[in-house]
Order: sequence, then C-alpha cells, then structure tokens
Amino acid sequence: MTAGHTVLPAVAGSVSVGISSLPAVVDLPFRDGYVSSIIFVSLYVSLVAVTLSTLVSVPIALLTGFTDFPGKRLVKSIINTGMGFPSVVVGLLVLFAVSNQGPLGSLELIFTREAMIMSQFVLATPPITAITLAAITGVGDDVRDAARVLGGTRLDVALVVIKEARYGIATAILAGFGRAISEVGSVLIVGGNITSSDGVSKTRTLTTAIQLEARQGQYETAMVLGAVLVGLVLTVNAIVVRLGDTGAMNR
Repeated sequence: MTAGHTVLPAVAGSVSVGISSLPAVVDLPFRDGYVSSIIFVSLYVSLVAVTLSTLVSVPIALLTGFTDFPGKRLVKSIINTGMGFPSVVVGLLVLFAVSNQGPLGSLELIFTREAMIMSQFVLATPPITAITLAAITGVGDDVRDAARVLGGTRLDVALVVIKEARYGIATAILAGFGRAISEVGSVLIVGGNITSSDGVSKTRTLTTAIQLEARQGQYETAMVLGAVLVGLVLTVNAIVVRLGDTGAMNR
C-alpha cells in the first residue's frame, strides 16, 4: 500500500501541474490541491476496488469455467445479471450495511473511502467475472487436447488455458476499472462527495465533482475534469492494448 500511496500522488500531481500550466483560456476556480486530490481519490478508490475484485472474480471465473456442477447455468445467469445491476441500488445497500443500523455500523465507515471501495467492488465484480469466464470458455478445445496429449495434468491444462485467455482477462479487468472510475450514483450515496475546508477532496471523485460543478453552472471546470477523466481511462486502455500487441508479437 505504501508504493501505491507513493505513485498515486505523483500521477495526480503531474496531471494537476499540467492543467495549471495550460494557457489561461478560461478562468478555472480551482483551489490549490483541488484537482490533484480529486484525481488521487478517484484512482485510489477505483484501483483498490478493482484489485480486490480481480482477486475474487478471476478465481470464480476459473472455477466456473473448468468444473461442471449442478446449477452452473444459474451461476452464469446470476453473473451476467449482475453486470446490469443498478448502481444506485448498490449504493443504498452498502449505505445500509455501513450505517449505524447496519451490520458494519460499528466500523464507522459511512461517508469514507472504504465505503466507496466496497460499492465499487460490488459493481466491478460482475463484469470482470463474466468477461473472464467468456475468455476462458472461448479457448478452443484443441488447446486443451494438445496439453493433455503432452502429458499435462489438470493443473497444467488450466495454466495453458489461462495463458491463452490472458488478454481477455486483461480486457475484463479494464472493463471493471472503467465501470468503477466512471461511477457516480453509488459513490455519491456512500461517499457523500465531501471536501475539507481548504478544498482538498476527502471522498469527492472526478465523476461526483463533474456532477457538482455542472449543477453549479461551472461548466468550464466540469469540462476540464471530464477531460482528465477521459484521459485517465484512455491511458489505462492504451497500456492494456500495448501489452496485448507486445504479447502478440512475442508469440
């Protein structure tokens, strides 16, 4: 976690410096540290949520893809249904869970980044699981048969399939990240869109900041924050595509 806390402020700070160094086309009412703190909170919450979701989703997809069991079709249906689950409902459920009347009320997580991570975890898990499962089941039987002919054990066959499906798994993680970082409703409900008195974000993310600035008529600010959000998503997407192209050339 220490490395993450070291990298994320650097990324957020560099983006903030880049914005402040642009020609003053419009007068942006940014307080010192406002943009960088929002970017940091957005990346921190989304990356932690997607990392935890990946650690849960990928094993579930592997177990579902490699084993036959009663109710497997029902499990797949539940996973696919979760991809379209309303985010505001997720936010309400998490809010109840962390409220004083909820089972996690004693942890005092209401309106915290941890509650936001819980909400994004729930939202990111279905797409990561579903797309990973599709990537695994999409590997041809000839690959599995070749691994068995070469004397591979069940574990060896599974590892070969995972290797073949690794770019699909990377796409699944990217989809989960996109779902998490672009989320508005649930993080607004459980996080509260809070900043400190000096304008530094506590639970305000890029999406909730855009929504707030637009409602206040600060369209220039909202557009800049929107551009930052799109830039972050495109950067992550470019990295995944680059890794995929590099892997394809090394085959």
